[in-house]
Amino acid sequence: MKRLALVFVVCAANAAAQATPSEIAGWEQRAQKVTIVRDDWGIPHIYGKTDADVVFGLLYAQAEDDFNRVEMNYINALGRLAETEGERAVYRDLRMKIFIHPDSLKAKYASSPEWLKALMDAFADGLNFYLHKNPQVTPKVIKRFEPWMALAFSEGSIGGDIERISIPNLRAFYDSAPPVPVPAPMRELEPGGSNGIAIAPSNTAERRALLLINPHTSFFFRAEVQVVSEEGLNAYGAVTWGQFFVYQGFNEKTGWMHTSSGVDNIDEWLETVVKKGDAFYYRYGAEERPVASTSITVPFKTDTGMAAKTFTVYRTHHGPIVRALDGKWVSVRLMEEPVKALTQSYSRTKATDYKSFRETMELHTNSSNNTIFADASGNIAYFHANFIPRRDTQFTWTRPVDGSNPATDWRGVHSLDEEPHVFNPASGWLYNTNNSPWSAAGPSSPRKSAYPAYVENGTENARGLHAIRVLRDKKDFTITSLRDAAYDSYLTAFEQLLPPLFSDVDRLPAAHAQRAKVAEQLRILREWNMRWSASSVATSLAVFWADELERSVARAATRERISSMEYAIRRATAAERLRALAAASDTLASNFGSWKTPWGEINRFQRLTADIVHPFSDNAPSIPVGFTSARWGSLASFGASPKPGTKKWYGTSGNSFVAVVEFGPDSVHAVAVTAGGLSGNPASRHFNDQAARYATGDLRTVYFYPSQLDGHVERRYHPGQ
Repeated sequence: MKRLALVFVVCAANAAAQATPSEIAGWEQRAQKVTIVRDDWGIPHIYGKTDADVVFGLLYAQAEDDFNRVEMNYINALGRLAETEGERAVYRDLRMKIFIHPDSLKAKYASSPEWLKALMDAFADGLNFYLHKNPQVTPKVIKRFEPWMALAFSEGSIGGDIERISIPNLRAFYDSAPPVPVPAPMRELEPGGSNGIAIAPSNTAERRALLLINPHTSFFFRAEVQVVSEEGLNAYGAVTWGQFFVYQGFNEKTGWMHTSSGVDNIDEWLETVVKKGDAFYYRYGAEERPVASTSITVPFKTDTGMAAKTFTVYRTHHGPIVRALDGKWVSVRLMEEPVKALTQSYSRTKATDYKSFRETMELHTNSSNNTIFADASGNIAYFHANFIPRRDTQFTWTRPVDGSNPATDWRGVHSLDEEPHVFNPASGWLYNTNNSPWSAAGPSSPRKSAYPAYVENGTENARGLHAIRVLRDKKDFTITSLRDAAYDSYLTAFEQLLPPLFSDVDRLPAAHAQRAKVAEQLRILREWNMRWSASSVATSLAVFWADELERSVARAATRERISSMEYAIRRATAAERLRALAAASDTLASNFGSWKTPWGEINRFQRLTADIVHPFSDNAPSIPVGFTSARWGSLASFGASPKPGTKKWYGTSGNSFVAVVEFGPDSVHAVAVTAGGLSGNPASRHFNDQAARYATGDLRTVYFYPSQLDGHVERRYHPGQ
């Protein structure tokens, strides 16, 4: 379905805008109302009279630390990546532009509540003031930030709902050039998502609620900050670069942690389309409705300047057309409420108890996340994904439904009372590890049979089994022991992976050639306690064996329509298991000199440059990490693999920010660590100053109160100084 035109653009789409004297004077005046205090880890604590003052200072501080990541998040959110990366990013941009319309966002900004407009104004002013004060900084694309841009990136997740739309399928529909790719073998990918745990006072030594905040993202995706105003704002935690709200964190009275959900909340419709003259129509009941069309232009960089492709994009009342299937057009619908989303994201940071936090959830715009909550009154809660369309249960919503049938239309959204929810469970604990909510609080968990199937597509995972193991039957949690639970070294996946290997081997004759070749490896694995450590040879052997086994059975698993992990556990043959162990041993010996190589010599943390796509080198300094991929059930996640030109494995995702928070009646206490360090500047002492703590789970004290900052202040200044 080719609908594009190629044009050349004479100049860049976003020419630098010179700040006016009145703007500069206003920025300078506001800067004097804001104080940024950098502690001895470089973390900014931002103080201001109003919330808007603090937002101004927060964005200025973020730009100081890593303007590149701030700008890149908005380049992506606005569909402008091709303006810096060239034609290869055109269809990624098209996907964004189908949903993100500047004119629409400008109108939504104009009609927003005054308090929210003031925050969006301060967001843009803080970044523009930074660019004014730092003319040596050259933006890639966005030379001037505008307030409405905050609405393009309002929810905070590392991968928003839009990213679930296939770019190859979108390109195949609107370009007709490349074929739709054949699905790859179903080998397990590195798990995304996060861990969240809340402990009720009844299960803690100090009778105070505890909260684990442990997002698993790509490294350096968020900064650690504190924001404090005289209007009731006092929040600490992780803020996604370029946003003005603490996404995962706590204030003095409440704490919140988001985990990626398995909810089915994006739907596709098969549209029956006919062409009459030059127009398209789609069937809906007894009607034939006109297909709407719009023109979208995507600029892109070339070797000789800027060019652009223009597309005619189609949509029905269900949503935009994003692909074709079996001769029909496929439309898609997802949550699109940027003003409500930004309102919810910000207002939850000022919630003072369960009731006020729940009120923010009534906006139903935290679409892709579950939420773990705790407060100073001792309440703990699990909220399931915050946007679940109400649908007719006669249809199977995991695949496209018939768009011509009016019964497939959405019917509003489910209320909080209609969604899986846990409040102060009798178990005294709750958790989520991106698994289904049916085990969220042990015996106190929601019952799957009480809800429509579409509220959750996920299943149990190895981290979930591990979380239950460390939480059940424990009544004396402290901030230290919850931290220890978050780094518990047991690898639950091997409870299922190793016994079939051992039983297969035991059925073979002792002199069997395959068995004899790996006899010592088998002995080590039998004696292993299934716990990771940097000094463990068994961890190296087990991980390399399981990885090799999954890789070798991936195609067979695809044929069987199951994951490679499930195939490896239930269907792999004795020969396949033994061959994988021999191959893993050979790989270890070839790459590291011996198959008896300790895990920490292989599994490494390294940060060398400010590049978003980070380079790695076996010849440069790195740090051993004991914990493993979440695939194997490690609660502390470290997604590592060999990189181009390396033999060692380097982590790029997993534990990115970790905090454990204790809520007292009159104060809050927390410990935390951020991957690497806060600054994106390799010349800064804070570029990698937390790396050793990160690698060992040695969380540091959070300086939440001014008294805690005493003796730990590195710098105190106004923005622009």
